[in-house]
Amino acid sequence: MIFQLLRVKISELQGKVVGIYFSANWFAPCRKFNELLIDVYEQLKSQGCDLEIVLVSSDEDIDAFNNYRASMPWLSVPFSDLETKRALNQSFNVEAMPCLVFLQPNYEVDDITMHDGVELIYRYGIEAFPFTKERLEMLLKEQKEKEENQTLVNLLTNHDRDYLLSNDPLSHQVPVTSLQGKTIGLYFSAQWCVPCVKFIPKLILIYQKIKQNLPKEEDFEIVFVSSDRDEASFCSYFGRMPWLAIPFRDSTSKDLAKHFDVREIPCLVILGPDGKTVTKQGRYLINLYQENAYPFTDARLEFLEKQMDEEAKSLPKSAFHAKHQHELNLVSERTGGGPFICCDCDEQGLGWAYQCLDCGFEVHPKCVRPIQQPNT
Repeated sequence: MIFQLLRVKISELQGKVVGIYFSANWFAPCRKFNELLIDVYEQLKSQGCDLEIVLVSSDEDIDAFNNYRASMPWLSVPFSDLETKRALNQSFNVEAMPCLVFLQPNYEVDDITMHDGVELIYRYGIEAFPFTKERLEMLLKEQKEKEENQTLVNLLTNHDRDYLLSNDPLSHQVPVTSLQGKTIGLYFSAQWCVPCVKFIPKLILIYQKIKQNLPKEEDFEIVFVSSDRDEASFCSYFGRMPWLAIPFRDSTSKDLAKHFDVREIPCLVILGPDGKTVTKQGRYLINLYQENAYPFTDARLEFLEKQMDEEAKSLPKSAFHAKHQHELNLVSERTGGGPFICCDCDEQGLGWAYQCLDCGFEVHPKCVRPIQQPNT
């Protein structure tokens, strides 16, 4: 049995939901998830839930293991027990970390296990307990109902507040109802986040261009959803923005991050005039299409993709870039390309790109910096 592999007293795990946690101190995504998992674990234990977690470490040395384990309130397989760690990895076919496999009480080898524990914790937190198939189906049903009933007002207001903050000296509070019928961008960001600070000048510029180009019957607005750590940082950061914001430490900010499953910032979620979600990839679309991405709908994106394909017909099949020694080949999603981070501007890309087939260097076509081709 799996519990015998863990070499702990059966009495410690009997009747409990057990999470087998594959992780390592040296891997940043593991450290990030670990903070959330500790919070969820402690909340569930304080509520009397029958849960235990067992760490299966992939740390490289005993000091790293001890330092990592010291932050954890749960059990662990000894660092030196390579046989058990190897057997657990093989039993659950672990291919990536962090990985969290949930076993139900009185688990047997042939029982169905919940392998996507990391996803469940990120998406639902303590609400996912006891991590059964039935509980997941219920949560998915509730999520679908929330999305179907989603409106701008129920997203952005609560019992204590029906307004958003503004930097307009004549009107510091803007009623949420005044945004109904507009396309809205929810901008999840924070001043401490370097990519956020880097993205904000571009977003301000694109925001202003979209506003300038809109027909009279349409409007676009952005709402800042802060992850700042203190009010001074929030005020300083928001002071640079020409749009609206949810007040600092308002509970709605966390509710929105959970509702839209925001795991990384900056993130720009686009809502349509009806308050329904259009896309969670607003940042990526702005990086790719700038102001032309508006209104971010599937129809608009299909048009832009066709336009990009037409423009690509006039591009050279290969090019050289000042930052790279090898020849770059023009590729598309259909010919070996795909989502990438441009090695020139450090922004996301998709569709057409110039790519080094030898080492993976990849840039947007617009970011190619031609140099004289070497003599052959």
